[in-house]
Amino acid sequence: MSWGSWGKQFSTKEQAEMIRFCVDNGNTIFDHADIYGDYTTEADFGKGLAESGIQRKNIQLISKCGIQLHAGIRKNVVKHYQYDKKYIIDSVEQSLKNLKTGYIDTYLLHRPSPLIQPDEIAEAITTLKDSGKILNFGVSNFTPTQVNLLSEKINISANQVEFSLTNPVAMNNGSLDLMLQKNIQPMSWSPLGSVFREENEQTKRIKKVLKEMSEKYAVSSDVLLLSWILKHPAKISPVIGTTNKERILNANKALEINLETKDWFLLLEASNGYEVA
Repeated sequence: MSWGSWGKQFSTKEQAEMIRFCVDNGNTIFDHADIYGDYTTEADFGKGLAESGIQRKNIQLISKCGIQLHAGIRKNVVKHYQYDKKYIIDSVEQSLKNLKTGYIDTYLLHRPSPLIQPDEIAEAITTLKDSGKILNFGVSNFTPTQVNLLSEKINISANQVEFSLTNPVAMNNGSLDLMLQKNIQPMSWSPLGSVFREENEQTKRIKKVLKEMSEKYAVSSDVLLLSWILKHPAKISPVIGTTNKERILNANKALEINLETKDWFLLLEASNGYEVA
């Protein structure tokens, strides 16, 4: 999301260099959505991918559709969600063209719509999977009841939700429980939460505990925040948004940290402001 016009505005050469850097260091999954950069970032990335020389089989691409912005090439009078069969199929076709690829590994519905029709979505996804244009289907920001509603008609393999130490709602509203039960891959966007963005009582408590633990585990606070997520039995995949190479390498260190159970709960207690019952 932050590689294009909504962020660093990477040139094609810079896109290619960053793709190679990520792959060389084991970060092979790239998370997209059609709306990023006001509908421009996918195409920017596609040009960079073509120039990178990276073989398509060595990476995995995620993309999403459904949000209709009144920005860029879209002249919508109001921001809304659209999930009719033709729109989903056309969106995939456009993403394939933008990304210069023949298939998308995992395709997500970006936000749940009150007007969603499970049968029509199932028809669109079945058509796309049968043609090999998408390999897996998932959702993003869907509640447990919304996941259950849609999963009665089509298999859901992933749900990308906001989840972090400062925003653990998905752990408390049944989302992660359902994903663990149904073998749905959870992905967490904004995995560092508000720890480094806001200064309030919650983040002050968390930072105090993180400072102590950083010495114990010999890693920085951001690594500990990611390792807290990774310890959850649902096997959550954090979606890191940084464009800084050093921070990408640092984030990878979280894979090597196994927080002690008591330390996991110390961080949860710092977030909540009270001990567990």
